[in-house]
Amino acid sequence: MGLYKADGTRVTKAAFPSSNVTDPEKVITQDLYSTRPYTHDGDRKPEGSIKTLAYKAGAVLRQSEIDKLFPAATIATVSPATGALAGGTVVTITGTNLDGVTAVNFGATPGTALTVLSAKKLTVTSPSGTAGAKDVVLVDDAGNVTKTGGFTYA
Repeated sequence: MGLYKADGTRVTKAAFPSSNVTDPEKVITQDLYSTRPYTHDGDRKPEGSIKTLAYKAGAVLRQSEIDKLFPAATIATVSPATGALAGGTVVTITGTNLDGVTAVNFGATPGTALTVLSAKKLTVTSPSGTAGAKDVVLVDDAGNVTKTGGFTYA
């Protein structure tokens, strides 16, 4: 069997008429689950979460669909916004989509003891720094997010 153009010329493998796709498909290689908090109508406070199969291994998604699953973090507040030059200030950051944050930098220096409490809140301990305002940078799955001058060393 051969492949031919409309004019009758044979198409070779090297000259196969195609182009790269800007939104390629990806095959999921293992089952993936999503979680949501367990809630009920009773008086008790909800405990735990419910795990649901989101994507079965072998499912095919476009890269744009995968990107939508990892929305960028946002920073609403940095509190306290001022800390000692020696560092050691426990800083609470609120915002959205914080559950993908893997590091917090104060200027170019990483904070320590990062604890992601929820998708809306995390805590981190400030490193030592020099006097003045520093950008607070969240290192996130979807890309870094910066609050310009978000923390001031005094």
